[in-house]
Amino acid sequence: MTSPRAAAEQEAWAAYRRLQLRVDTLIARDLERESGLSMADYDVLAALVAMFDPDHCIRVGQLTTRMDWAHSRLSRQLGRMERRGLISREACELDGRGDDVVLTADGRRAHDEATPAHLASVHRHFARPLSRDQLLALTGIEQSVLRERDGDSPR
Repeated sequence: MTSPRAAAEQEAWAAYRRLQLRVDTLIARDLERESGLSMADYDVLAALVAMFDPDHCIRVGQLTTRMDWAHSRLSRQLGRMERRGLISREACELDGRGDDVVLTADGRRAHDEATPAHLASVHRHFARPLSRDQLLALTGIEQSVLRERDGDSPR
């Protein structure tokens, strides 16, 4: 017989998966329609914008860590984006030891033009139906799960 805790865990997991899949699908559809960018394109562009520092190169490994993606997945995505002129990979002028992932002017423009539509879609499909307390609870849930994963949870 399944314990009440185990049943609640399975129900919560199924609810999380349904929610994630549905919201991701709606936001990705809106983003593609409004900007021509895929969700993966936008995620990479947003990470590059957030990581930009003129005094440091952005290495593929650093981007992989920040995005929590597999290196092979990110490399394929960067290749697609490079062919479209959104990013480039160039020798790092600061230390010459590896390639720097560089956001091109077209990539910056694509990110900047897509951001308002992306934010509106996130609001419409995710944030608007939730109360402030629910939003804070969800953030707390994410922090608890990541602390456990990273081994930082109290025992």
